[in-house]
Amino acid sequence: MTTIPRDQWYVAAYGREISHELFSRTICGESVLFWRTAAGAVTAMSDRCVHRRFPLSQAPTRLVDDQVVCGYHGFTYAADGRCVAVPGQTRVPRTARLRSYPVVEQDSFVWIFIGDPDRADATPVPRAPWLDSPDYTTVSGMEPLAARYELLVDNLLDLSHETYLHGGYIGTPEVASTPIRTEVDEAAGVVSVSRHMDDAECPPFYARSTGLTGRIARWQDIEYTPPCLYTLHSRIAPVGSVPNPDGSDPDAFHVEVVYAITPETESSTHDFWAVARDFARDDQGVSDFLAEQNRTVVLQDVEALDVLEQVIATEPAGYQELSINIDTGGLAARRMLAALVARGSAAPAGAGT
Repeated sequence: MTTIPRDQWYVAAYGREISHELFSRTICGESVLFWRTAAGAVTAMSDRCVHRRFPLSQAPTRLVDDQVVCGYHGFTYAADGRCVAVPGQTRVPRTARLRSYPVVEQDSFVWIFIGDPDRADATPVPRAPWLDSPDYTTVSGMEPLAARYELLVDNLLDLSHETYLHGGYIGTPEVASTPIRTEVDEAAGVVSVSRHMDDAECPPFYARSTGLTGRIARWQDIEYTPPCLYTLHSRIAPVGSVPNPDGSDPDAFHVEVVYAITPETESSTHDFWAVARDFARDDQGVSDFLAEQNRTVVLQDVEALDVLEQVIATEPAGYQELSINIDTGGLAARRMLAALVARGSAAPAGAGT
């Protein structure tokens, strides 16, 4: 049984990854072909020729203007997935059509709708406006994770692991010792987890990027919109500093850490990450530092979760894990994900329709 919610928007790629060249990525177990038309629009269709299932991302398949010509037998497809030419005959079979996916390019991401395309318009696309805002500078990347996506959700909703797994980068003792507050908005479909440290050690991640040293006020406010989008609103400020009553916060540094958690298969994940900041926006040195540091942190998570996937895959049936207070956000997310699976799961459509 699948654990991946369908009839949902998922991040398929960064916009910069897709050009007027054939590009393939597996999303929720479906191999999808992406490319940009001459007009710049992103198109997404099944990466399997309807004739003999040859992957259209595989050479010698090629783009000719805005048509994909299969490198095996020459079946030719328009940008909407329609087959417009077949070898040896003038009549194109009526059923010769690739599955086409709804896509939206927004906030530097290319989103794809997996499931019933008729439900795409009624399903809001999650927002991460900081990633292409002129008020922020962003560094970003993606790492493959050989583990189920739920493990990354658990990881990101319980940041107490920073103290132990990411010490020397973003972890300090206060992260694990400070209690959290968890809220669940069922109507909006959001899990929120907050940890406010009013007097904490400044980790190297923020000391080097902001110039603050010694003790700081450090706030972590998480918003997770199942199944795909996670944002950590991070506030770093001198001890004793709080936002003004009108919401302005001139003494603080603000970092938006965004993760797009996209299942590749039932047991592998595309781990998209981005760090947007509202300070030192023109300082390339700060950008380079944050990119290198955050990728290191992500790879530490990847290493741990890859191991955990292997443990879970081989453990005996009925094994019971222990949960405590710091797990309330992750447990709430699990319940919401299970509800999405139960409500919206549909059998994956084939390449042809």
